[in-house]
Amino acid sequence: MAGLATSFGSGAMTNSFADIEQTDLLFVIGANATEAHPVAGAMMMRAVEKGTKLVVADPRRIELADRADYWLQLKPGTDIPLLNGLMHIIIKEDLYDKKFVAERTEGFEELKATVENYTPEKVAAMTGIPVETLYAVARLYATSYNALICYTLGITEHVCGVFNVMSTANLAMLTGHIGRPGSGVNPQRGQNNVQGACDMGALPNVYPGYQAVNNPDARAKFEKAWGVSLSDKVGLTIPDMMEAAVEGKVKAMYIMGEDPVLTDPDANHIRHALESLDFLVVQEIFMTETARYADVILPGASFAEKDGTFTNSERRVQRVRKAIEPIGDTRADWQIICAVAGRMGYPMTYGWPGDIFDEMASLTPSYAGINYQRIDACGIQWPCPDCEHPGTCVLHADKFTRGKGLFKGIDHVPPAEMPDAEYPFLLSTGRILYHYNITTRHSAGLDAYRPEEMAQLNPADASHLGVATGERVRVTSRRGSLLTKVQVTDRVPPGMIWMSFHYKESPTNVLTVSAFDPISKTGEYKVAAVKVERFTESGGMPDSRPPAL
Repeated sequence: MAGLATSFGSGAMTNSFADIEQTDLLFVIGANATEAHPVAGAMMMRAVEKGTKLVVADPRRIELADRADYWLQLKPGTDIPLLNGLMHIIIKEDLYDKKFVAERTEGFEELKATVENYTPEKVAAMTGIPVETLYAVARLYATSYNALICYTLGITEHVCGVFNVMSTANLAMLTGHIGRPGSGVNPQRGQNNVQGACDMGALPNVYPGYQAVNNPDARAKFEKAWGVSLSDKVGLTIPDMMEAAVEGKVKAMYIMGEDPVLTDPDANHIRHALESLDFLVVQEIFMTETARYADVILPGASFAEKDGTFTNSERRVQRVRKAIEPIGDTRADWQIICAVAGRMGYPMTYGWPGDIFDEMASLTPSYAGINYQRIDACGIQWPCPDCEHPGTCVLHADKFTRGKGLFKGIDHVPPAEMPDAEYPFLLSTGRILYHYNITTRHSAGLDAYRPEEMAQLNPADASHLGVATGERVRVTSRRGSLLTKVQVTDRVPPGMIWMSFHYKESPTNVLTVSAFDPISKTGEYKVAAVKVERFTESGGMPDSRPPAL
């Protein structure tokens, strides 16, 4: 497992966005690209118009599904059985890339033994996808010369998110669809600089460049550069921090550019954690729900008020240039951090963000050849080991990070919570086109266009509940309850309610389950059990059970 995670460990795209329009087949799984990543989604739509084949795996009939050659409407939480079933067919029909498997990988026999158990008939029963469709998609993916797997949070936001990712890597390696233009595994990051933040060490177990904190050589390098003694202990993830706060083991937090009260699962637990702290600092550009709990608010500057870089999903490091001076008493984040560090006895005397970047590049091998001058006109994709290197468009062209790619046999891991008699609906969550996370609610134009949550509900369920589009329902889980208007649509299957997380008035994450992938600690936002009841001002709520299917 560790070897394969190393091969694809950064979470970055193996290819470039341009490859979307240069491939023969797009396999989009767990990614509503036209809404959550509209630039990439538009490229996918253009590719299809030019003749690229499209397979979409998603429980909802998203916009891409309308254009797909095959729409795989799988049951939520059954991605591993689906991918194993496709690999079962590919191996049985001798369609896998024997040369690639023999020369570039190891662990094939383990994979083969695992997927042997995932027959098309068994997978059809587990996923709800017809047997004949499984055969057609397996053959199409295996026989396409170039194929791109594109995924995002629909793959990662499960208790088995890491195993889901590994399964996509298994499929790509099995067919040799990796390491060349038009073929690879391409996650789209959920926010604009998540990739850059991870690259620069915003993880509890690594320094910048994914250099492990418990690696003595790496630690010595950073101790010399920073002039301090550094711990070799792995830090806490966000869920662990919140739990430690409740237990009184973490006394203070410094939260920057994050609103966990709205965005983290089981929001009532998050509120309890923040209330348990002795001291909370929030550095933000808006008065967020999290900032309301702060003892001190440090007013940061927006992207348009500061210089710096963002690194996007295709690993491209790009300049961000200050367009206006910071408004009021706000400051750029780096200036605030430097000022705080200085007050705590560690002077940071950087003159501007370019100085900070040069230091980062000197300590981060994959960024070593990048500087502000080189990316003035156009960004560069890491790894870029020296200033003569043009950057890397395609990862793993000759070998994987660990040498050979490691297959792992991965079995189905069920969701932490499934519907039952008391909570008979399945809740899944995501994003809508009109809002970006929770920040665009501060845009008067966008908020006027989509001012409130419109939860998606199947017509059969709406009929049974006696609700129509625009009417309100109460949605309740074991963790909380809220009111929301509904949009009645057959884009969701019966028994499911789908909600976004953009609205503080309908804070969806009071409902989501407090369950996490044990490796990545990513929350399971895509599956939770809820009950849905028609809401009236008089309080009348009829039977919340979904209709018999």
